[in-house]
Amino acid sequence: MAAQQFSVGDHVRWNSEAGHVQGVIVKKHTHDVEFKGYTHHCSPDDPQYEIRSDRTDHIALHKGRALTKV
Repeated sequence: MAAQQFSVGDHVRWNSEAGHVQGVIVKKHTHDVEFKGYTHHCSPDDPQYEIRSDRTDHIALHKGRALTKV
């Protein structure tokens, strides 16, 4: 089952160690990407999204299955 697809500009929510966080998608990755020293595996069918937190401007990278559209 494919994860829900999101677009740049979508407002989303995810669960982090600090609780639920909301932010805006700033980039969609469809090929493997180096991020914070790790290779994150992605594909056109299973992309990962760069999201800027609303509260802290922190950038996080998550797969679509971890996100909920707000």
